[in-house]
Amino acid sequence: MTPEEMAARTSRAVAAATAAGRDLGLAVEEPRVLYDVFSVVVHLAPEPVVVRVPTVLPPSYSRAPETQPNQQRSELAVAGWLADRGHPVVRPSPLVPREPVRRDGFSMTFWQFVEQLPDVEPDMTQRMRQTARLHAALRDYDGGQLGFWAPFGSYVPEGLSELARLPHLIDAADLRRAQREWDAIGPVLTSRAAFTEAFAGVDLQTIHGDAPYHNMISTPDGDLWSDFELVTTGAVESDLAMVGPEALAIYDEAAVALGLRAVDERVLRLTEAAARLAMIAALAMAPELPMLVDAIAPMVDQWRATEPVTAL
Repeated sequence: MTPEEMAARTSRAVAAATAAGRDLGLAVEEPRVLYDVFSVVVHLAPEPVVVRVPTVLPPSYSRAPETQPNQQRSELAVAGWLADRGHPVVRPSPLVPREPVRRDGFSMTFWQFVEQLPDVEPDMTQRMRQTARLHAALRDYDGGQLGFWAPFGSYVPEGLSELARLPHLIDAADLRRAQREWDAIGPVLTSRAAFTEAFAGVDLQTIHGDAPYHNMISTPDGDLWSDFELVTTGAVESDLAMVGPEALAIYDEAAVALGLRAVDERVLRLTEAAARLAMIAALAMAPELPMLVDAIAPMVDQWRATEPVTAL
C-alpha cells in the first residue's frame, strides 16, 4: 500500500469508530488518533472511551471472517473478568456493551480511556513480577471459549503459506527452513493432547498471548495490563519468550512465591522457536503495512543465526 492508501484507511477507521460510537449513544465531538500501526486506536473525545479498530489483519482472518470477532469476544471477556475482580487492567468501556461492533467493514472494540504517562522507562523487574501476578490471576479464569494457542495454530501456518505467494518478501531457502521448523513443532502447538503427551506435567492455563510485560500502560495510578488481542489457552512460557535469563529469574521468584511453577526450559525453547516463526509469518502482512519489512529484518537475521529446529 502507498502512504496515501494507508492514510485513507486510517481516515475510514476513524470515521467508522466515530459513527459506531454515536450509534451507541456516545457524544463524540473530537475523535483523535492515539496509535496507528496494526490497529487505529481512537479516543472518542470528550467521552472517556477509546476504540481499537484493527486494520492490518493476518491472512487467516480474511479466510475465516468469524475468527476476528470471536477472538475479540475472548479479549473483552478476559479483560472484563480481570477488571471486575479489581486487577490492574485497562477495562472494557462501561458505557457500551462488551461486544465487538461491526461498522463499515471494520470490527472494533471499546475501552475505557486512561491517562498515559509519556516517556516512562519500563521497570522490567516490576513488570516481570506483574506478569507473574497476571498468570496467577488468570489461573482462576475458566477459559470460556478460548482456543488452544489460538494465534499459533492459524497465524503461523497461514502466514507461511501466504509468503509462498510473495517471493519478494523472503528468500526461498528461508521459507523452506521456516516451514520445516513449523512442521517439527506445529503438532504440539495445535493439539492440546499432543502437547500434554510431549510435556507431561506442564500445566496449561489462560495466558495473555503477546508479551504482557511489554503491553502495559503506565498511568498516574500505576501500570495497567492491556492489549489482550491474542489471549488464549497455553503454557505461561509463551508470554515469556526471549525475555532473557535475568528477567526469567525475576519471574520465577515471583511465580513460586505466588504458588505457581517455575519456567520449564523445554517449553520455553519451544515457545521461543514459535515466536521466531510468528515473526517470519508476520511478513505476510507487509503488503498492507510496508514498514514491517524493515522492522522484522533484524529479527530474521537473528533467526538465521540460530540452529534450525528439527525436532522437539
